[in-house]
Amino acid sequence: MKQKNNYRLLQLKELLFNETDEKHELDIYELKEKLLQVLDIKNIDNRTIKNDLESLESMDFEIMKNRRKFGKIYYSHQAKLFETYQIRLLVDAILSARFITIKEKRVLIDKLKDLTSVHIRKTLPEPVLFSQTINLDYEQIKLNIDKVHQAIAEEKVVRYKYGEYNVHKKFDYRREGNWYYVEPYALIWQNDLYYLIGHFQETNEIRHYRLDRIREIEITDTSFDKDCTFVLQQYVDNTFHMYSGDEVKMKIRFDNSLINAIFDHFGLDIDIMPEGSDHFILTTKAKLSDGLISWILKWGGKAQVLSPEVLVQQVKDEVKKMVENYQ
Repeated sequence: MKQKNNYRLLQLKELLFNETDEKHELDIYELKEKLLQVLDIKNIDNRTIKNDLESLESMDFEIMKNRRKFGKIYYSHQAKLFETYQIRLLVDAILSARFITIKEKRVLIDKLKDLTSVHIRKTLPEPVLFSQTINLDYEQIKLNIDKVHQAIAEEKVVRYKYGEYNVHKKFDYRREGNWYYVEPYALIWQNDLYYLIGHFQETNEIRHYRLDRIREIEITDTSFDKDCTFVLQQYVDNTFHMYSGDEVKMKIRFDNSLINAIFDHFGLDIDIMPEGSDHFILTTKAKLSDGLISWILKWGGKAQVLSPEVLVQQVKDEVKKMVENYQ
């Protein structure tokens, strides 16, 4: 008998969680009707349901009571794990991740939908709105995420091979296929790609590696102590577009029409100064790299590097190459 009571209690809890929210309530008769559909019994007393509701409340399962016309009481569970906007944020993040396959998107979003009511589930978008990067090996990325996450948690050194695709669409290993031994510090998602940030033992420096370019990853038995001076946020902020290089302080003159694009990239706290009525000057630190130069050139004649001179010269050299390509 006790087992049946427990089962009824669980079904009532699931019913309230799935079918009620801030905008959807059920009275005692509706609860009774829905319970009879799932319980192997012919009838259930209203007082039994009310006692069950009190039992759920005593177990900290919040139940809202709304007394309407003629004293009729409606019940609902509104304390969901996620607010509607939070579920939507998570769903949109999954949809916009190009490396996740459509099949996996459906699986992930279905699991998220189970965390809210059936009514809110119906309002969430289907995972068919964004294209994905076909050449990324999603199965490889899933494996690498699990391994890196575990290694970070256990503070174990990982080893793997690293490379990239060539013009023949074949994967070439760097360093002649030799192992990379890395102390993993962090796993981040940047610019729609996952990166492992860690200490590369061979050169004794902090580096980052794209997870989709890692192969044959293994967690070793070797433990490590994380460098206490390493600050992840500082590393990410100073590593421009996830490219490595020497850090420089640069000044760039931009056309005013680009001000919101700069805010989108750097945030409102960035150091800018108006210059005349048509331009502003950006002052910031960045990694001197091909990625930085490509980012500057994408603005065309609306951006001019003022300093340092080494960056000015590198941009000039790249512009010269571009002109020569069209002569």
